[in-house]
Amino acid sequence: MVTLPDVTDAECRAALAAFARRAAHATFHTDRYRLRYVVWGSGPPLVIIHGLSDAPRGFAMVMHRLAARFTCVAYELPNGLDDGAKLGAYRHPDYAADLLALLDHLKLERVALLGSSFGSTVALFALAADPRRFTRCVLQGGFAYRPLKWYERLGARQGRFWSGRVCELPLRAFAMRRADPTTWRGCSPLVRELFLWCNGQTPIAAASRRAVALDTLDLRPLLPAIRTPVLLIGGDRDPIVPWGCEAVLMDHLPDVRRVEFAACGHYPQYTHPGATATAAAAFLNG
Repeated sequence: MVTLPDVTDAECRAALAAFARRAAHATFHTDRYRLRYVVWGSGPPLVIIHGLSDAPRGFAMVMHRLAARFTCVAYELPNGLDDGAKLGAYRHPDYAADLLALLDHLKLERVALLGSSFGSTVALFALAADPRRFTRCVLQGGFAYRPLKWYERLGARQGRFWSGRVCELPLRAFAMRRADPTTWRGCSPLVRELFLWCNGQTPIAAASRRAVALDTLDLRPLLPAIRTPVLLIGGDRDPIVPWGCEAVLMDHLPDVRRVEFAACGHYPQYTHPGATATAAAAFLNG
């Protein structure tokens, strides 16, 4: 168990510099949108799926630690703003289809996955849809069923029709601090800027439509058939995906284990990047 956040401004600065210098950026079309992705490192492939309102750059510190042992592939979910995605036509299975299209494009027969929050639902659906493609899977803040609270539902339904990006919302920093105070306190100053930037780049409509999709999503019936080994990474003070959501995964996935970080909210990739990378590497290496 990690007792304190392990992030520093110096580590963040070095990771972002390495990300800018070494990560290769590319794009291809999935038939649904222009998918942007980065490739960084060498070794067995590890595909990273970010959360509801996040970006691949948010995993720079984790990838910086993993790039010597894994080829990290992190991609952007469809945003409907500048990538050609028709979000109104998107259904949850389409996100998993995009992931599989990326693997085909890169000619990757078998990969490991790291799915964060909303990305964990994409990973779970893909594990059930095409299990032969995946060796192991890390779920960070993962869940199979997490219906929205009434106020989340109201905001998400309205936000589907708003223009602009999340960074343009009033009182955004205040809202993020209130939503996950442990993450806010656990970030060093530069990491907090990175956290705000990655969150803010998401179009409001895209974040809202992803949230609306979660409201009716129930992957629990798929869990007993998923035989891929799974590691759950959770924070002991996660207010966004509470323990009960992870308990469902613990109870119903056939091959699952869990590590919990102390003094950790919903975003250990920002507050506990070292511990996240260490736990993921140990599990992925078997």
